[in-house]
Amino acid sequence: MTVRIHPLVSPWGRFTLRSFFIDAPEPAIVDTGIATSPAEGMAPALEALGRRIEGVRWILLTHGHIDHVGGAHALWELTGRRAEVVVHEADAPFVRSRRAHVDEFLELRGDYIHDPQAQARKTADAAAQISGEFEPTRLVRGGEVLDLGGDVRVRVHAMPGHTSGAVAYEVEGQGDVFVGDSVQAYGAASGFPGYEDADLYRASIEHLRDSVRPQRLYLGHSYRRADGTPFPEVLDQTDTREAIDGSLELETRIRAAARDQAELGFDPTDSPYSPFAAAAASLGYTGDPTLEPSPFFTTMHAYRRLFAGVEGGPQA
Repeated sequence: MTVRIHPLVSPWGRFTLRSFFIDAPEPAIVDTGIATSPAEGMAPALEALGRRIEGVRWILLTHGHIDHVGGAHALWELTGRRAEVVVHEADAPFVRSRRAHVDEFLELRGDYIHDPQAQARKTADAAAQISGEFEPTRLVRGGEVLDLGGDVRVRVHAMPGHTSGAVAYEVEGQGDVFVGDSVQAYGAASGFPGYEDADLYRASIEHLRDSVRPQRLYLGHSYRRADGTPFPEVLDQTDTREAIDGSLELETRIRAAARDQAELGFDPTDSPYSPFAAAAASLGYTGDPTLEPSPFFTTMHAYRRLFAGVEGGPQA
């Protein structure tokens, strides 16, 4: 059977999360927004489709960031705790614990944001935007096939890079693939892509291009083309190719700029982009690097670790 897919938009600060409803015999929602999203956004949107949020039987999480899992507990409660909550085992700590989000901030970018209140704000955000801490009902690694009833099967693809536990969900036989934030093209509202492991980010996108071969791609945010215009909610084959190729092209440029920065060294400066000021200038990046989720610092930190042994840079 051909299953219909409906976008469910969840506002989140400067961003808009794109959740999706898979209208299968056992209905699924891909990503959940923040704590208020299920009751205030998803429930009325589903009612407009003639569906009820209580009937959702699968909650498919593409990765563990607040805007994707913050509403998971609230949504699970609205289903009478009957829905399967699916997440990669590496990102399960983000569902189990608000503190995991604070620790992730401190590890990946805390050293670069010189604001004594940054940790407190992150802690407050986690408390306000995550609806509850709980144990996911199904942990995956990639390769699993989920049965949504009838002839609807969803295959899980490991897509590490943006986070270590990022995944994509493919509706088999239709070519519909939900990638969350694993394909970022030229960035979203912040104007810069964010990933914690550069090599894995690239390898995952190449796997998507060469092995999965989506017919339609569903992105987690309004990621942008090279000219700054946003991609639509549903990407056709032409848009899909553009998003994939653009992601790889920009990763190549950022990698080159980061390698040059490593050769210069990572000495602190007065620049807001410190210690990556030369890389920011080379890339022409002029956005505010401190605005959460601060993808500039997360990504450049990934390259700093990657090139730690480059001559002229810091030694591991």
